[in-house]
Amino acid sequence: MAKELLKREEVKVEDTWDLTDMYESNEAWEEELKKIETLIAEIAGMEGTCLDSAKNLLTVLEKDAACAQKIELAYSYAERLFDQDQKNTKHQSMAAKIMSIYAKYAASTAFISPEIIAASSELLDKYFKELPELELYRKQIDEILRMKPHRLSAEMEKLVALTSEMSQGPSDTYSIFNNADLTFPETEDENGEKVRLTHGRFISLLESSNRTVRKNAFEKYYATYEQFLNTLASIYNNQVKQQIFHATARKYNSTLEAAVDENNVSPDVYKNLVSTINENLDKMHHYVKLRKKCLGVDELHMYDIYTPMIPDMAKEIPFEEAKETVLKALAPLGEDYVAKVKEGFENRWIDVYENQGKRSGAYSAGSYGAHPYVLLNYNGTLDNMFTLAHEMGHAMHSYYSNENQPYIYSQYKIFVAEVASTCNEILLMEYLLKNTTDKKERAYLLNHYLDSFKGTVFRQTQFAEFEMRTNAMVEAGESLNAENLNALYLELNQKYYGSDMISDKEISYEWARIPHFYYNFYVYQYATGFTSAVAIARSILREGAPAVERYKKFLSGGCSDAPVELLKIAGVNLETPAPIQSALNAMGEILDEMETLI
Repeated sequence: MAKELLKREEVKVEDTWDLTDMYESNEAWEEELKKIETLIAEIAGMEGTCLDSAKNLLTVLEKDAACAQKIELAYSYAERLFDQDQKNTKHQSMAAKIMSIYAKYAASTAFISPEIIAASSELLDKYFKELPELELYRKQIDEILRMKPHRLSAEMEKLVALTSEMSQGPSDTYSIFNNADLTFPETEDENGEKVRLTHGRFISLLESSNRTVRKNAFEKYYATYEQFLNTLASIYNNQVKQQIFHATARKYNSTLEAAVDENNVSPDVYKNLVSTINENLDKMHHYVKLRKKCLGVDELHMYDIYTPMIPDMAKEIPFEEAKETVLKALAPLGEDYVAKVKEGFENRWIDVYENQGKRSGAYSAGSYGAHPYVLLNYNGTLDNMFTLAHEMGHAMHSYYSNENQPYIYSQYKIFVAEVASTCNEILLMEYLLKNTTDKKERAYLLNHYLDSFKGTVFRQTQFAEFEMRTNAMVEAGESLNAENLNALYLELNQKYYGSDMISDKEISYEWARIPHFYYNFYVYQYATGFTSAVAIARSILREGAPAVERYKKFLSGGCSDAPVELLKIAGVNLETPAPIQSALNAMGEILDEMETLI
């Protein structure tokens, strides 16, 4: 492990993504912005005439789609540049510029939905009959009409659109603080050498078999956040307040209702997840008790939650090896799927390693007209290999949707975003389990499987409950501050991990390091996605080709139907609690097998 991170310009080109696949240069990007500005002006000039004729309606919808597609690609380019080095002021400016253009676009096109909403169903039916080309936009128009109770007048829509940059403020401020300005102290690694603590190294250090290394990294990491808790609480409080503003403006009863309705999902799905998980906390407590037993400690602390329960099995997995293993594991999905993943590996879709100023974590970003891009901070662990499989699942979902849908229906809803990624993870796990005969290695892999349940189902639901409760607090007139956020987070941590876990005081600050709390009720979908993926992966391994065919239809669906309906194509019905309970029952079986192996 290098003592200090490389600067961006020091990273090997082959380990970086190739953004020239989007634009040849920053100058080409700037030229595209001029075309976008022209399109925005053309659309704005049609205000008040949308429903004058079928031709006008078609023209405005076509121009809007073309403009949105161009903005999406331009935004993706600027954001990828920004994320590869957030200290680069040129890239900061480019990201800010495209956000300003997007705000202008949103304000200039805000009249479209209100004008369509104001039209009678008789007029719209007449236009569909007059102009067959309009049929492509029927679902888009139906979706606009579905949101009719939450649409405002054209003037008010413009005003709300103009708040988009301001509303992004808390998230942007948090991101820059967390990724660019926050500096962690040095700590000692397993070799007794001093290394700079970073976001990317934090979990790796907590995976160490040396408990002193874990404890020191944990305490130093959270001590850094502790210095800024009042500031971070203020930023998060303002994030919740802007969510409340938008929910109120849109005539929703709560921020939760507003957030899930964007995906055409009922708040009951969210609440059902939280309640079902709460009813099954015994499985999480069983996991904690098993971890305590495996580690052989009198007290289990939060810095013990990432280190493998099965010792001496962790090994470094070079990136080349990780790619080969992932390709083999995904073979059940068919030759075309594997070939496209391999193309991504060979043609620089991926930005592989951490560097100074690079955004922490991992993601996949797909934009119409270009292949998906994947950001990693690869550190050579088993978990990192699973992250590679996970992000390539996202990438392939984007690829299939973009290939099979027109732009307006290509973007799959966030609600189903974690299904394809998690399905890849489960296929990788099943491949690894199938290809080991070693009892200890099997136990080690089952440990990782259990950690996936812990991290993706229980931990994300804990986050979801925290987000639900903090929003409810502000909606009830309470202001969020460091004291009540720490107290709430500690309470939830104690509930989810149970009495066999010491909830150290530092863990009460964990809310301050979670960027997903700025994503507006996003995290619950990791848990619903995981349960869906369990069902899909098992059907693929059990049935073969027919299940693969159903799954690829789902992947190709984009947003051509409601997300719950698209999942039904793949054989999963999330209108019932059954998938969640089924996944938790599977976790129970794995826990029981682990008990017999240790």
